[in-house]
Amino acid sequence: MPKKLTSVETVPTLLQERLTLWGRCIRAQRLSRRITSPELAKRMNISRATLQRLERGDPGASATHYLRAFFVLGILDDIAPSPSATLWAEPAARRVVHPRGTADDDDF
Repeated sequence: MPKKLTSVETVPTLLQERLTLWGRCIRAQRLSRRITSPELAKRMNISRATLQRLERGDPGASATHYLRAFFVLGILDDIAPSPSATLWAEPAARRVVHPRGTADDDDF
């Protein structure tokens, strides 16, 4: 069965705007470095059609492909910096608490 592609209509506007901006960045950086689309696609180990989808900000393209493009172009840390440890460390104070005042492990 073929992979179901995400349509633009099902993606929140803010996310679609961000993907479009990422695509514009990929294209602008590729052109500023005078890298052809077939050459960048080869460096990324993807098809030229996939690269075209990335440059359009297609929501059906893999996040890995976007990140790989940023990495190959040398802009990964500018566009997608590593998250702060406070975002992935889960202190007990951040647990969901029911209105009755107790945390319930069965909720998740």
